[in-house]
Parts: sequence; structure tokens; C-alpha cells
Amino acid sequence: MSDNRDTDDTPDSEREVTEPTPDEESGSDVVVPAEEDRETADDGFVDEADDAPESGDQPDLGSEVELEGEATFDEAEEAGVLGGLEVESTEDIEVPDRLVDQVIGQDHARDVIKKAAKQRRHVMMIGSPGTGKSMLAKAMSQLLPKEELQDVLVYHNPDDGNEPKVRTVPAGKGEQIVDAHKEEARKRNQMRTFLMWIIIAIVIGYALIIVQQILLGILAAGVIYLAFRYGSRGNDAMIPNLLINTANQQTAPFKDATGAHAGALLGDVRHDPFQSGGMETPSHDRVESGNIHEANKGVLFIDEINTLDVRSQQKLMTAIQEGEFSITGQSERSSGAMVQTEPVPCDFTMVAAGNLDAMENMHPALRSRIKGYGYEVYMDDTIEDTPEMRRKLARFIAQEVEKDGRLPHFTRDAIEEVILEARRRAGRKGHLTLKLRELGGLVRVAGDIARAEDQEMTTRDDVLQAKSRSRSIEQQLADDYIERRKDYELTVNQGDVIGRVNGLAVMGEDSGIVLPVMAEVAPSQGPGQVIATGQLKEMAEEAVQNVSAIIKKFSDEDISEKDIHIQFVQAGEGGVDGDSASITVATAVISALEDIPIEQHLAMTGSLSVRGDVLPVGGVTHKIEAAAKSGLDTVIIPKANEQDVMIEEEYEDQIEIIPVSHISEVLDVALAGEPEKDSLVDRLKSITGKALEQREVGGGSPSPQ
Repeated sequence: MSDNRDTDDTPDSEREVTEPTPDEESGSDVVVPAEEDRETADDGFVDEADDAPESGDQPDLGSEVELEGEATFDEAEEAGVLGGLEVESTEDIEVPDRLVDQVIGQDHARDVIKKAAKQRRHVMMIGSPGTGKSMLAKAMSQLLPKEELQDVLVYHNPDDGNEPKVRTVPAGKGEQIVDAHKEEARKRNQMRTFLMWIIIAIVIGYALIIVQQILLGILAAGVIYLAFRYGSRGNDAMIPNLLINTANQQTAPFKDATGAHAGALLGDVRHDPFQSGGMETPSHDRVESGNIHEANKGVLFIDEINTLDVRSQQKLMTAIQEGEFSITGQSERSSGAMVQTEPVPCDFTMVAAGNLDAMENMHPALRSRIKGYGYEVYMDDTIEDTPEMRRKLARFIAQEVEKDGRLPHFTRDAIEEVILEARRRAGRKGHLTLKLRELGGLVRVAGDIARAEDQEMTTRDDVLQAKSRSRSIEQQLADDYIERRKDYELTVNQGDVIGRVNGLAVMGEDSGIVLPVMAEVAPSQGPGQVIATGQLKEMAEEAVQNVSAIIKKFSDEDISEKDIHIQFVQAGEGGVDGDSASITVATAVISALEDIPIEQHLAMTGSLSVRGDVLPVGGVTHKIEAAAKSGLDTVIIPKANEQDVMIEEEYEDQIEIIPVSHISEVLDVALAGEPEKDSLVDRLKSITGKALEQREVGGGSPSPQ
């Protein structure tokens, strides 16, 4: 990497602030904090002293709530759904002009972007889609210190036509140079054309008057014409190719190279079918710039960085290190592969992004370049639910309405409903989702519904309707799956059955399904074993092995001479991943071993330790709703997940939720037949040494299934 990345030699007097400032007199109900409170404001819109933008501080979003110390979820509840924001609609909310101030929730990432922009450092952002990575990359181009942009010209090399010369000039000069060369070439061509017609006239006159052979004169005139036209091509070859034109660029360039092929990323040389005979195109005219060259003095953004092929990643490393990169043909079979220019400037700041799997397939040396000369940032999926964040989400809705330009503004009730949906999608009590692209989709669908009905405002009813219409593919498939099972009576929601349990699973990220699990114990023809079917993934198989430990410790019978068959009924092509069916499997097997039936009106989900503790899992809200849709009236969940339940109002009266912390509690609720069940539960508790007590289960993390 060139040394100019580490220092900033531009005098303060020569710097120009390019970031626009919000209009503080726009008439919104925004309340600006007092001067002495600006440095300690908790709203996230006042920059820290070392990162304060030159354009001035951003105003508070208008909350009149006075908070002392760190805001908590309870304080957020007291402040109201909008966090104390007093507005009638999104029309009353002011939207910041700078992109960096429009990013919601990613405070750590925003601070890193500001620091990286000030010092021109590379950044890699890893996180879920829709959390603001591309928005932060664009914001970085606005924050970069203003530098002298450059135009790049490519000239014909008279010594070697396959090695065009490269020249850089200040922004705007490139067009002037090209125009000057074109004017000079035009004058030369005019002189040559004038001379050509004089010679042709003399030749034809001589043929008519002296020789009296008109055909010979026409033939000679044609030869002269072709000779002059062929010779004039040399004048055109002297006109340089304006490769990079920054004449109209006011801020640092931003180039999104996501998914770009090698030619688009690194530059290319077009193929020339006429390589000789005077009809060929000069090699310097066939040179095309790449994204790395167009991002010179600006930001190069590449999302899903791991999808770049290895050769492109290697060449990208060279460009980052050297700050310049020669352009050559990317296709070995093309005539352009013979052409290679002098090095072209590409002193860009790189912002790479991707999901968690991006680090696995990313070239380790490329990651080392970014990490060694910049920052790595993890983007959060959720954030703590505070009055500040609720106000920011209200502003997010206003931002989406303003960006779209065609949506009616949202009423106060509609804003509140969207914020409640953000709480629900977080999947954790006291948190709000930061997957704002998906939440923005809900905003746009609700606005489209209101606009289709010619409403002046988007109401809460429109948002509720949009929640139904904007269901994901997985949600639609899950609902269809539930309906089909009802048609064929595959979902059993009443009576008692031995060895059958209604388990719960999630499809995708936001849809639940009922997944029955059946168990059968049979005499073994050899050493006893546990046989599980249903396309179990690695984690699910390990969960079954953990369950077998509980069974071996619990059972009075010698199961070494028996085979335990476990079937995940109609698990589908995707199979079963995760360990959230652990208590389901354990309950089904114990029921089959002890010949005690299981209540079929209930369903369950939960992970299980080898000692019988019920551990938390993910997606409990969606699983509970799936049970309600299937006609079940009771759901067993881990006690640690009790705080994460945020089901829709329509299901609250349809389902009873029972939190448990040990397998003995699960059996106490699920098994039918009082004498047999009581004896079984007592025996299990005596063996495991666990009492039926209500306690929090520490440790463990939500399972993906």
C-alpha cells in the first residue's frame, strides 16, 4: 500500500466540506438538546468530539423524554411505543441528509466508518443481509476527505502499439485535451481532403483532355481516394482515449462491484476482429476501465466478497497494495490479451461485505490486506429496545417513505404497529430487529395498499393487511403445509397415542411448522442401537445421541438388546437441522419404552442436555403460532425462552404456553394416565437427582431449528 494512505497532508484551509446539513428550520417538531447536553446526548445523532463532522452536529429527533443513566426496556415501555416522540405522522419527522446519519442501530459500525473515512482505511463488514452494509459503504464516500480527483488518458505508443501510454491530469482537463486533439485531427483531415480532391480533379482532367481515357482516370482517382483515406487513420490514432472522466464528480466516487466479472472489475481490452490491413482499431482506443480504476480516490464496495474467483481476488490484492494496476485483456483467446497498458491509478478505499460464510471462501491474503490496513466489523441483527431506538425506527419509516416518493405518510398508529412488528421479528424480549430491509418491505407494501385505495395516509389497518400480504416464501409454504396436513388428517390434535409427539420446527427464519415425531422399540437382531430417520443433519444426529444418554440412565430395562426407532414424520427434502427436537424425541422414546400414551392436543420444542435440563431454542414465537394454526391448544417451551414469546393477538386465546426447565416437567405435562405417569416422573427425578423446581436455565444459546 502506498504511504499516502496513512497520512493526510491536505491543509485544513483547503478542505471543502461536501456533506449537506439538514435544514434546522424545516418546521418539524424536532427539539434540539441544550448546548451543555450535546456531548452526552444518548440519541446517536450527536457525534463524538473526535468524530464530529465539519458540517455541524445533527439535531435530536424530537424526544422530550428525560432519561437518567442507561435506558432499559421498562423505561421504553413507560415512554410509549414511539419512545416519547410526539408526532401525528411521519410527515412531522425530519430525515437527516447524510447517509451515515440515516443508518439505524449500527452505532459501532458507524463509528468505524467515520474513522476509516478520515484515515482512508479499508473496512470489511460481516453480517446478515439487510442490516445496512451497502448504505454504510455509500456513506463512507460522502465522508472521505476531499482530494484532487484525476482524469486518466490512454495514448497510442508509437514504439509499441500493444503497450499504450497512460497519463493522469487534474479533473476536467481530460475533456479539454481530447477536444484539442480532435480539433487538430479535424484540421489535418480538412487539409488532406482538400489536397485529395485537387489531385483527383487534376488526374481526371488529364485523363479526359490529354489521354482521353475516362475509365483510366476514374480508376486512378479511386486509388488516390483510398490512399488518402488510409493515411488519414494515422491522425485518428493520435487522439487519446479518455479512460476516466471526473469532470462532473463533486464528491469521492463510489463504485459497487458486487458480482462483477474480471473484466468489469479489473478493466479489459476489447477484441478487434480487424487486426491488420489498415482497418484495425488502435489498441489504446480499445482499453476499458475497471471498477478499481473508476473508484480511484473513492470507495470500491464489493458485497459477497467470497463469490469473486481466486484469480480476481489475487489481482485485487495487488491493486490494493500498489495503488495502481495495468489493464490487459481478460480473455486469453481475444486479440486484446496482447495489449497491456502502463499502470493505471487505482488508489481506492475498499469496503468488503458478506455473510458469515464469506470468511470461509475468502482468500486469506486478501483478508489479511484488509485487516492489516483497516477494520473488521460485525453487523448486529438486533439491538436493545430503548426509547432512543424506537424514535429512530419511527424516523426509519419516514426515511423509507421519502426515498420511495410514492407512498402516503404513516399515521401514528401505523408507526406504532411497525415498531411492534420490529420487536416481534427480533425474537428476543427487550430487543428490536435491525434487519431493516425486510422491515422496509413491510413499510412499502403497507404504503402500496393505502395508495391503491387513494388514501391520504397509511393506517394501522394497512400495516396489518401488509403483514399478511408480505409473508415470506417460507411462511407461505408453511401455511400451505399446515393446510394440506389438515386435509389428509395427518395432524393429530386430540386423544392419547403411545410413542407419538407433536414436535415444532421452523422453516427458513420466520415460519413455524408442526413436525410429528414417532418412536418404536423393537427386539434387536444384534447389539441394540438408536435408528433415526428423516434426513437428519449432523447437529440433529448428535441431539439424538444425547437423548439416548437420558434414556439409558432412566430406563430399568436393558436396552442393549433393543433397537429404538425414531421417525421424523414428513420432514421434507430439507431434513432436520438443529437440536430443538430433543425433548420431543426423548418424550416419544420414553413413552414407547414405558408404554404410556402422550397427550396429542399439545406440542413441544426445546433442546436437552445429557443431564435432562431443557435448554433454550430459537423461533419459539413462530413455532407457537404454527401450533395454534394446526388446532393444538398447548405448547411446551423452555423456561429460558419464556421472555421471547411475542405471538400475534389472534393466537393469545387459542393456545396455552407452559415453560419447563427439566425433562421431568415435560413428562409430567405430556404423558397421560395419572398412576403410571406419576410413578414414571418420580422415578426419573430420583435417578437424575433433579427436583421439580422453577429455575432459570443458564448457558446455552438458541438452536437454529
